[in-house]
Amino acid sequence: MRWRYLATLGFFGIAFLAITAKLFYWQVVKAQELSQLAQDQYGQVINITPQRGEIKTSDNFPLVTNRLSYLVFANPKEIKNKDEATAALSRVLDTGTATISALLNLDKFWVSLKSNADFQEKANVEKLDLPGVGFEETYSRFYPEASMAAQLVGFVGKDDVGNPKGYFGLEGFYDRLLRGRPGHATVIHDALGRPVLSKISNDSGEQDGRSLTLNINRPIQFLVEEKLKDGIEKYGAMSGMVAVMDPKTGGILAMSSFPAFDPRSYADFDDSLYKNPFITDTYEPGSTFKPLIMSAALDAGLVKPDSTCPICSGPVKIGDYTIETWNKKHFPNETMMDIIKNSDNDGMIYISELLNHDRMLSYIDKYGMGSPTGVDLQGEESLTLRPKSEWYPIDYATASFGQGISITPMQLLDGFASIANDGMRMEPHVVASVTTPDGQVIPIKPKVLSQPISPQTAKVMTEMLVYTVNKGEASFARLKGYRIAGKTGTASIPVAGHYDPTQTIASFIGFAPADDPKFVMLVILNKPTLSIYGAETAAPVFFDIAKGILTYYGVTPTESDE
Repeated sequence: MRWRYLATLGFFGIAFLAITAKLFYWQVVKAQELSQLAQDQYGQVINITPQRGEIKTSDNFPLVTNRLSYLVFANPKEIKNKDEATAALSRVLDTGTATISALLNLDKFWVSLKSNADFQEKANVEKLDLPGVGFEETYSRFYPEASMAAQLVGFVGKDDVGNPKGYFGLEGFYDRLLRGRPGHATVIHDALGRPVLSKISNDSGEQDGRSLTLNINRPIQFLVEEKLKDGIEKYGAMSGMVAVMDPKTGGILAMSSFPAFDPRSYADFDDSLYKNPFITDTYEPGSTFKPLIMSAALDAGLVKPDSTCPICSGPVKIGDYTIETWNKKHFPNETMMDIIKNSDNDGMIYISELLNHDRMLSYIDKYGMGSPTGVDLQGEESLTLRPKSEWYPIDYATASFGQGISITPMQLLDGFASIANDGMRMEPHVVASVTTPDGQVIPIKPKVLSQPISPQTAKVMTEMLVYTVNKGEASFARLKGYRIAGKTGTASIPVAGHYDPTQTIASFIGFAPADDPKFVMLVILNKPTLSIYGAETAAPVFFDIAKGILTYYGVTPTESDE
């Protein structure tokens, strides 16, 4: 009896240890694998993508919005004839046969066949009446104004794991605000893989994206794009760009560059076109830089508008270099007013000598050159200024007339705008306000970046620029009756250690009305062929756009024709 008792006890002991070991194996060693298998067979957690925020112009018109689209999915286990289903689905979804076949042959209960399918594609799939094929409502980007402001807006693509992500421009800069927060849905399947329950928990955290209302003025943006295209074609330029800003707030009213791309089909374009050259490209600004250096000398009390230049009677020698005027003309005892009007390089060298090296670099820094402007667009570039130890006398001389110094168009526009705003430099901003999903509007407040010059200096420099427009080389294109302040630029392009005499970057920068500026604008044409001069190419484009903007604002001529 004792022997039988011990045998029975041993049997149950061994069985207990075996069961414990097996439970340990299932619950610890194989726990993750079994959990995944159960999830694959009976349930699946899927992400619910929130609706991305809209991007609207200043008049609340949607520049970028969302359109209902569909995710086409399938349960491969419910599809009987996979060859026929593959052929039919690849045809109506315009997707490769090999891709559809691979998906339908997976040992899964749910596979994604195509995202962002439109209504017609959904209808075509429904006509096939295939068991195991279904749809999930999603949203895709829609552009009511087509490719307007494409490089300003950017586009929405996919990240490394296939989720929507904004790239470039506003979509890239404000991606986290626009995309919102995804939620989660649990789909339960029966033993045959059929969905029996779909549930989104109340605390899933899903939140739609925030919307942006821009400072972009739709009529002005349209005008800029139309006139820029016309100007590039008329003057045979390789490319061009224009930006319009409110100098009092820093609000960007319009920004465009060509060639561009279509955000609806961005993958069909060269990726070099995705970047916005107004904030990414650096160039030597040429004579449009002269007002900044002249205003520095005025602000430092070194000259007055009627002060004369003692070195303007001929070319100026700086070490081994001889500096000439752009047209080989010289004006002995030229006034500061006429140095700007005549765009005299030699006169600007005199200004740089008066300023001295430290003071000149200080003003250049206060105007924002060498630092990002902070504009709310993804991809802004900024070359830092060379250390003072790397500047030589010839560098100060050429920088005074905008050569040998590289900046972005955005930096020049922002620095020049301070002349139109009582000497205050504002942070440029595309977005005027952000709207939360529950309707709360959060305004973006204007921000002062620096005060390069005094209000008094700004007024004096403004009068000098009005005189330049009325009497300078672009006076033939000016708008008669309006007080407009501005300056032409014809910048040589450095090539292999020297400047190409046949190719230039032509530009014009200015603001109007001079006494109460509504806008400041920079026009740049890259390598125009009809004429290499800014006065004959960029200036007419500037005044053509300015006429439309002044008419839009209801500004009438205030002076009689001269």
